[in-house]
Order: sequence, then structure tokens, then C-alpha cells
Amino acid sequence: MTNTTNFTTEVAILGAGPVGLTIANYLSKQGIQVTIIEQLDTLIDYPRAIGIDDESLRTIQSLGLIEKVLPHTTPNHAMRFLTPKGRCFADIQPMTREFGFPRRNAFIQPQVDNVLLEGLKQYKNTQVLFSRQLTEFNQDSNGVTLHIETKDKNKETIRAQYLIACDGGNSIVRRTLNIGFDGKTAPNQWIVVDIENDPLATPHIYLCCDPVRPYVSAALPHGIRRFEFMVMPGETQEELSKPENIAKLLSKVLPTTDGIEVIRERVYTHNARIADKFRVDRILLAGDAAHIMPVWQGQGYNSGMRDAFNLAWKVALVVQSKASPALLDTYQIERKDHAKAMIDLSVMAGHVLAPPKKWQGFVRDSIAYVLNYIKPIKQYLLEMRFKPMPKYHDGALVLTSDKESPVGKMFIQPEVKLESGETVLLDEVIGNDFAIIAWGVDPKWGLSQENIAKWKNLGVKFINVIPAVQLNNENRIQHEHVITIGDIGTDIRSWFGKTSESVVILRPDRFVAALAIPQTLDTVSNQLFAKLHAN
Repeated sequence: MTNTTNFTTEVAILGAGPVGLTIANYLSKQGIQVTIIEQLDTLIDYPRAIGIDDESLRTIQSLGLIEKVLPHTTPNHAMRFLTPKGRCFADIQPMTREFGFPRRNAFIQPQVDNVLLEGLKQYKNTQVLFSRQLTEFNQDSNGVTLHIETKDKNKETIRAQYLIACDGGNSIVRRTLNIGFDGKTAPNQWIVVDIENDPLATPHIYLCCDPVRPYVSAALPHGIRRFEFMVMPGETQEELSKPENIAKLLSKVLPTTDGIEVIRERVYTHNARIADKFRVDRILLAGDAAHIMPVWQGQGYNSGMRDAFNLAWKVALVVQSKASPALLDTYQIERKDHAKAMIDLSVMAGHVLAPPKKWQGFVRDSIAYVLNYIKPIKQYLLEMRFKPMPKYHDGALVLTSDKESPVGKMFIQPEVKLESGETVLLDEVIGNDFAIIAWGVDPKWGLSQENIAKWKNLGVKFINVIPAVQLNNENRIQHEHVITIGDIGTDIRSWFGKTSESVVILRPDRFVAALAIPQTLDTVSNQLFAKLHAN
């Protein structure tokens, strides 16, 4: 006899991967009741993502978990493309920190996933249900009903206001909703091998464009080395995974395979696909359920984290009745084009590593040899300027006619000085709120009392930025309900110096929502409230 348990939640999340765990942490921090449903018994521990970027770390910072994640990373992880003879023809190691963290970092995903899982234990209204299989779901105008089966064949029914499907590339939710998932599957597979006590112990990640069998060699935190080898036609995972064949693969890249400690191995297929739509009423797709891409730029994980940050604050506002459900339409409007751009970049990088035709490899090596000596192009590669940065051209923002406008781009995150004398990263001042930041003036000056109240209802920090040396000025004007911070270097001053406005409105995901001067701030706020579908 089976038992049936019924319960309700505000947001149900299908899948306890990094995207689902991140959204759950963010919503929980905002006081939302969350239930995660995961079909596996525990978190996945096999080889997965190894590259985490500055945007993802900034997202984790918003969850209050960054200090627990950073010890599991190797900052400033360079990516080097090698010719078959071992010559480096592209060295990608951006050293800038626009968003508060190094742009490229190595990490071991299961360790960071576990930090995200542990982070949920502090929220009494959040539960994570492992060993649950989604058997059926349906939605109506008021919510989503999920029918779940446990390992013991017991039935559970969960009623949620919204369902966020983070259930991977083979998403049952996406397939059941008959959402198209267009794209291509790479003709070749790759085997990933993780080794303990790194026998090479050389830093960074190397992508060797060997025409016989291309491979990747990556140094990871905690003394782990990852190798990835292209699987040749006729080879199977079962055959390749045999110890003697793993040793044969590794003998190509190691001086000796004696005493090698293989942690795990797994064969991957590289797909490049994107869902036709990311939202169907009260159901939303995120991460691999919405788009999957080859691993070569480490953007599958990071694109999913961008989804999480973009979506979580919007869902929170809607569930709290601070915005209408129409705000959720901006999720696809803002994220789909950039996800497609990252897929294209990843496919291109894969063609550089393993060209579809042999003659293309010779052309690549010849061109790369010449370009490496042209300083502007070398700098372009070094600083990773080829990576498409997210810029939203429509959605929850107030656009201007200026094509160079920072509206729709992520705001910088320098260190700033507090009135107490403490130095912190900017986001620590903002928290999970909107921010209205003004250079040298009262950020509330142009706002009506009505709009100040509207901003406070949404959750806002009013911030005045001045040069840090002025913080100790006894005669400076103090503004009520305004946080004054000091620009330690020239980062914020330089940012404002490139615009003709002195006030910037930031969304909770740190993207610039609008620009204004004090005299136009009230009007711009009204325009943004409309775009946010604020109640």
C-alpha cells in the first residue's frame, strides 16, 4: 500500500545542480519558501565543470557564501592553446578584476556544489528532497502541481506557485512541454580523467591541438590534474575506461604512469543546443535545461549561473507581490541571445582545438604563429576580449539612444571605504537590493516622496560616492537614509566620468537598469517601474 503526502511551497526547483542550488539560496535569503526535488540520492560527484568566472563568483557573493567557495578555487587560471609541437599560440590570462574577482578561476564543481547545498541548511523554510522522481506535473492560473515518487514508491504531491526546471540537458519538463531544443551534437566524444596527487604539478590549463588525438591538461585545486582526450571512432566508454587503456592514454602525456591515482573517468558528448523558449506561464527553464554548450570556454556552468542571478531576483519580487508575473518575460528577453553567443564561442573554440578537417589545422597554426607577434591581437587574446559580455538590449531596463551607454551591462565592483574606515567590496554595501548610486550628491534629491516609498517597497539602498579622502571631512553634508562610501582609487569616478549622468540605478543582479541626473530621476524611476511591472 502506498502513502500519499501533500504539501505546498512557494517555489519548486527541479534539480539540485549548481543552478538550482543557487536560485534556491537566493530565494531563501529573500524569505521565499523553496523546495528542491532531486532524483539522485546525493549530489553528483563525477567530473564536471572546472572553470568558474568572475560573474559566477559575484553571484555566489550575493548568497553570502563566497568566503566558503574561494578556498576551492585557483585564481587567475590561464588557458593556453598549444600546437602539436608544444608551442603556445594563444595565451589567455586576463588579470583584470572589474567585478571584484579574477576573470578566470579553476575549481572542482562538486566541492562548490556542496557549499551551496550546505548553505541552504540555515533556512528553515527550505527543504531539499533527494531520491525523488517527477512522474507528472500540470499547471493552472494559480500554480503548478507536481506528482513525485520516492524510492520506496510512496507518492508525494507538491503544490507550488512557480516551478523552475534545472533538470539538465535531457530535461523532462522541457520535453513534456514540447519545447524545441535546436542545435547540433558534436560528431566526436571526449573522455575525462581526473588524477589525484597531480603528477605534472604545472599550473594553468593547456589545450593541445594534436591532429592524432587532441587533448586537454588542466591543473585543478587540491592537487588534482584533469586530462581530456578525444575519443576516436570505434572506441567505447567501456573499453576506454579499462585501467590498461586509461594508462595507455596517459602515457602520451605523462613521463610515467606508474602509481597514478585515477579518481574517476567519464565520456562526454559535446552538444550545442538552445530551447525555443525559457518560460511557459508558471514554469521556467534554467541552466542546461535551457541551453547546453561545449566545454571549451568553460561557459556551460557560468551561463547557467547567469540564468540563476537574472531569474532569482525577479521570481522573488513576483512571489512577494512586489511585481506582476509579466516581469518574468524579461528573463528570456535578456538571457537567450547571450546564451546563444556563448554557445557559438564554445563551438568556435572546439574547432580551434580539433578542426573538422586536417588542412584547417595547418592554416590555424600558420595564422596563429603570425598573429602571436602582432601586439594588439596578442593583447586581445590575453585579456579575453573576444568573450561576449552580457549586454541586454531590452527587458527590465530603461534604454537610451546612446549605443555606448552602460545601461544593460554589469556594473563594476571595486573595493570601497565605509565611514567606519572598513574596506569592503561594493556589493557588500548593496546586499540583495536595488541601488541608486550618485556621484557626490544626494541620490534621493530628485525623487518624490511617492517614488521614494515605491523604491523602498522594492528594496533599495541609496548610496552617495565621494573620494575616500573626503570621508573624514567634518563639514561634509550628511544625507538622511543615504549610505556614503569612499572611492578608494578612481574606479567609480572613472566609470561616472564616461557618462553624462551622475545617478545610476542598479538591479539586484548588479546590471545597470537606468541612468539619470537628479532632475530626471523621478521620471526615469517611473519608466523603470513600468519595465519592472512593479506593483
